[in-house]
Amino acid sequence: MGNFWEKIRGDAMSGAGVGAADALEVLRLPREVLWRLLDITDAVRRHFKGDGIRLCSIVNAKSGLCSEDCSFCSQSSRSGAGIEKYSLIGEEEIVASAREAKSRGAREFSIVASGMAMRNRKELVRVGNAVERIREEVWLETCVSLGALSADNVAYLLSRGLRSVHHNLETSRRFFPSMCTTHDYDEDVRAVREAKAAGALVCCGGIFGIGESDEDRVELAMTLRELSVDSIPVNFLNPVPGTPLEGKWDLTPFACLKIIAMMRLCHPAREIIVCGGREVNLRDLQPLMFAAGATGTMAGNYLTTSGRPAEEDLQMIRDLGLSLREP
Repeated sequence: MGNFWEKIRGDAMSGAGVGAADALEVLRLPREVLWRLLDITDAVRRHFKGDGIRLCSIVNAKSGLCSEDCSFCSQSSRSGAGIEKYSLIGEEEIVASAREAKSRGAREFSIVASGMAMRNRKELVRVGNAVERIREEVWLETCVSLGALSADNVAYLLSRGLRSVHHNLETSRRFFPSMCTTHDYDEDVRAVREAKAAGALVCCGGIFGIGESDEDRVELAMTLRELSVDSIPVNFLNPVPGTPLEGKWDLTPFACLKIIAMMRLCHPAREIIVCGGREVNLRDLQPLMFAAGATGTMAGNYLTTSGRPAEEDLQMIRDLGLSLREP
């Protein structure tokens, strides 16, 4: 396999990234070559991003009440999960959550609201007010995840101080209809393009372990490259009871590390942020996500599931000889 290792290292170090065929080969590597793979991905991460790690945090600003039927999501219309459901929280509560996130070492704070898109102008203004205050009072980079926003609404939030827009594609175009039937893949692609056209940085990735194939994983990676997204969140399924995917545990820690590595090799100069499901899928191998190519992770709780104590993440980063990147 000598030529293969040299080729993927060279393609990644060039900044172009590996092609689809080599990305698929990475996902199919046997366990015994894990350390050879991580040696390459760790070198690529250090070359392009150094040893600074981005920590981000979120607030679930509007929970449940979603019309979409995404099979993995506890907030979807198909979910019977016992989660809290509430409308958009107040500006003060959003800003207070940002202050708490900063105390955990977060560099970026994202306001997340369930639903296909935030169309209510009063709600959008409330989010804009919070974004402005977080930037001016808390000194954190701001992000929003409000569904498929129009370019005009993105431009409005940018005028209030927003830095980036988050909107996941979740999976490949081929597999998407198996996961969601209430909107079309092109609507999500359009939202990403409009956010970029408005001038926002775009955070766009997916979720793995929902029944997709290796080919679907590579297809998603190639689509993200075509869209030139700026940051790629990598989520792993945490099958919440009451959701259609309850009890679905398809991933091993080794498979998760190969997915992260594949994303790093396909996107050598981009941020790769490991988010939901890392604790229950990577388990004791969580520290290896950085060797696999991650440049950041999410600290604190997720939308409807709990994360681990931020102190443990901070200690992990210190123990690895890495450092936190400042806002």
